[in-house]
Amino acid sequence: MESPPGLSSYQLSWTTDMRTQILEAIKKALTEGAATVNLNEASALTGSGSGVGGRVIYDDAFASLRYANPIRAMSRIIPTIGSDEAFVVKKGNVTNPTNPWGYTFTPNVGTPNTSTAFWQLPVRVVSAQVPVRTAVLSDVNALEESLLDDIGLEFAQVEAQSMMFNNDQAGSTTTTTGATDGLRGLNSYPSGASAAFGTNGPAITNGRHTVATVTQAGASIAYNDVVALHDALPPQFYNMPSTAWMMHPSTILALRELKDTSGMPLFLELGERDGFSVGNIFGHPVIPNPYMDTVGSGKFPIYLAAWERFVTVADKDEMSFQMFEQTAPGFVTLYAEKRVVSTIRDVFAGVRLTAA
Repeated sequence: MESPPGLSSYQLSWTTDMRTQILEAIKKALTEGAATVNLNEASALTGSGSGVGGRVIYDDAFASLRYANPIRAMSRIIPTIGSDEAFVVKKGNVTNPTNPWGYTFTPNVGTPNTSTAFWQLPVRVVSAQVPVRTAVLSDVNALEESLLDDIGLEFAQVEAQSMMFNNDQAGSTTTTTGATDGLRGLNSYPSGASAAFGTNGPAITNGRHTVATVTQAGASIAYNDVVALHDALPPQFYNMPSTAWMMHPSTILALRELKDTSGMPLFLELGERDGFSVGNIFGHPVIPNPYMDTVGSGKFPIYLAAWERFVTVADKDEMSFQMFEQTAPGFVTLYAEKRVVSTIRDVFAGVRLTAA
């Protein structure tokens, strides 16, 4: 077909495509009641490269580089509705120490008799606000869902760091993990040769239990250090489903590199799904946690615990997300908050390794 005067064959093709799109849009409007005509898609279809053959298309979601909170993997998770959470643990005995048999009904007056441990912690809040340009919401598919997912993981990251490293006592300067507004970090609990519950009461200084801590023999971690740490955990926790090691990936690497005098690895790789090197140690799974210490002086590179007994995490309801439109011209603002509190519940259910 010859081109009309003044139109090249390319221009004719472009005009025909545009006319087709408009006609299809009119048909759609008549049958469905609404239509959007996108004329940009009909431009320069015979070429290739940036800006040729269409417009910029955004991926449905952006990749998150965050890591969720590993401490939650096997810990006890409970809901809370208050501003503070009180914890009570029975640490004494109710049976008579002299003769518990029969119907004597004689109360236990021994040590620690019928005593309990009691402490109270405030529920803490992590919050954030995210300004989002309105135009971007229409440019990026599923942006809102992606933002919510990433903020959830970011909150998990902040929570994990506070749950391990933070010192919630007066004078603390660890503001990046919360300080006096943050959680009570596992590393902030006092160390001792044996476990013991902290003082009773509702004050922030109460409930600071002493964690049984094993000191490694040298500057570098050794096989016997791992054996000694396992031996320090009371046997009653050996076969509990939540009993697991927790260590930094760098510590896992250090254990994989341990060799005997012949150069053979002490932790063998079996090539099986559940038998890979340092995936399990002495029958207990290993939880990698990048939010904890590596091997070093005064650090705590390994925890071994029956986590469901050792740590309790209380969450207040669900995470709260609110979207406010036009808080600034052309923007919507997403407000997010999460309320949580955590504590060592049964201090006898966990042990840790340190270096002098």
